[in-house]
Amino acid sequence: MSASFVESLPEPAGALTASPHTHLRQLVVTVNEAEVIITGRVPTYYLKQMAQEAVRPSLGCRRLRNHVQVCSN
Repeated sequence: MSASFVESLPEPAGALTASPHTHLRQLVVTVNEAEVIITGRVPTYYLKQMAQEAVRPSLGCRRLRNHVQVCSN
């Protein structure tokens, strides 16, 4: 008899949709088996970093690509 282990990680998009920051909730998260990609626009570099760090705990072995653009207008 063999036991199977299922890795239980939170969904990367869930970390952003639950954020108190409106701008982070509007970002798009694309996930596949190799990577997690965050895209969209935020007004500050701080929010870009916040998005990245919010998603980081759900990466597992996947690579994170932060394609968020900082646009002040």
